[in-house]
Amino acid sequence: MAVRPEGTPCWADAMFGDVEGAKRFYGDVLGWTFGDSSSEYGHYTQAYVDGKAVAAVVPPMPGQEGQSQWCLYLASPDAVATAARIRDNGGEVLMEPMQVGDFGTMCLAREPSGAVFGVWQAGTHEGFEVTATPGAYCWAEVFTREPELTDAFLCAVFPYRMTEIEDAAVDFRMFRIGEDTVLGRMRMTDDFPPEVPSYINIYFAVDDCDEAVARAVKLGAILRFGPMSSPFGRFAALSDPQGANFSVIDITVTDGEMPRVRDV
Repeated sequence: MAVRPEGTPCWADAMFGDVEGAKRFYGDVLGWTFGDSSSEYGHYTQAYVDGKAVAAVVPPMPGQEGQSQWCLYLASPDAVATAARIRDNGGEVLMEPMQVGDFGTMCLAREPSGAVFGVWQAGTHEGFEVTATPGAYCWAEVFTREPELTDAFLCAVFPYRMTEIEDAAVDFRMFRIGEDTVLGRMRMTDDFPPEVPSYINIYFAVDDCDEAVARAVKLGAILRFGPMSSPFGRFAALSDPQGANFSVIDITVTDGEMPRVRDV
């Protein structure tokens, strides 16, 4: 698979205090299998669907223990230049660009409203080997309490064009690269507890949303929303047993007409 255009979601990983527990959970819910972990790279362990890399899990580094969360990486042709734009536009670089063997260069950052994300400059590791199939990454949305800050920041750092759904009842925007819609942005309402910070919610595709939710809840996950059918698919939001938020979506089950969008 070719290197993705700048700003396109290209990889996802998460730190878990109980990596073996995470492997059992996502193996059962999403059908993942796992490769070998390497002490050279902090026991970073890739997850696979039908032999294709879809994500990774890793134990926390000393001093970084805390609630688990998924991190979405956005593609960059030059991680150092992207890090400079992050700083120049009100973001915070949490981890300076760092080369990871010949796999590529990564950095971690926080956008102005608080959502953490990664930047990945591909080397031999180009990112997701498959998307939008059961078990693989499908979509992501930035949930933010300060959408004006988030929108301005993302469009300054990456070559995005913003669109919104006409006559939408919620404050939701989408970011496009060329003709491809690559990322969503949702304003967090009062329905979210005040202690929940801005974050990026990752959707993994499943072949049956209701069955995936039932498996997840049986294994200790908390159902946060849904399942609900939409023009984009039937989806649900969950927190896994270690507190990491994620969503599942069956893109083959849709309800209603696709909404019309307009440029912002």
